[in-house]
Amino acid sequence: MNDEKVIIIKVYAKELKIPTFAKYQELLNDAVQNNWDYEEFLYKLITREKEQRQQNMRKKRIKSAEFPLIKTLDEFDFTQLKYVKPEVIRHLSGCEYIDKHENIIMMGNPGTGKTHLAIALGIMACTKGYKVKFTTAIALVNQLIEAQQTYKLNKILKQLQKTDLLIIDDLSYLSFSRPQAELLFQVISERNERKSTIITSNTEFSKWTDIFVEPNMTAALIDRLTHHSYILNMNGESYRLKQHKKRVS
Repeated sequence: MNDEKVIIIKVYAKELKIPTFAKYQELLNDAVQNNWDYEEFLYKLITREKEQRQQNMRKKRIKSAEFPLIKTLDEFDFTQLKYVKPEVIRHLSGCEYIDKHENIIMMGNPGTGKTHLAIALGIMACTKGYKVKFTTAIALVNQLIEAQQTYKLNKILKQLQKTDLLIIDDLSYLSFSRPQAELLFQVISERNERKSTIITSNTEFSKWTDIFVEPNMTAALIDRLTHHSYILNMNGESYRLKQHKKRVS
């Protein structure tokens, strides 16, 4: 094939948004060595294009999710889990809970891997094609308050409700004002039985009134969250403390 036709192929591939086709020459050696017919060559080329698009979409979903770090299940130390069986986590990694609009609540003392596990499950969801959003509880509340003040609250709420998996990290310690608590309650309750939510917290349910202030609202929120949820007891020795002990010993 002459150089002019090679250039035209690359130009057309760009216009048609099939960039892998512009690199068809990378497959030519394999085609010759394996004696592929035209159909086999085209099949390989199309397959490569599809795989590249899937990889690009995966990267796009992970970037859009706004994870603070990239954490995977392969990196997670399952020996940390005293009260959660590894097979439960492996089951959750299949993301069936998202299809069923179920929630995951991870509760336990600091440093036991709740955020790591939440991110890892979120990345698995991105890989499988789900739309994911990661945020801390305080960041979400601040976003909602700001949106309310700038008359953009409905827009933000609609975006959150379209998210297949919302991860709210670190629902602990801070007490919200009533307006803040009501907005957070609205987000979580509207997702109930429609979408999935992962929440991590260092605080047990009995102390959530310290966070949400109003007992009736707290009780209603817990009732909604736990109706169709996996409650993971993540209590145990702090992983960070354990690593520190190793360094100083």
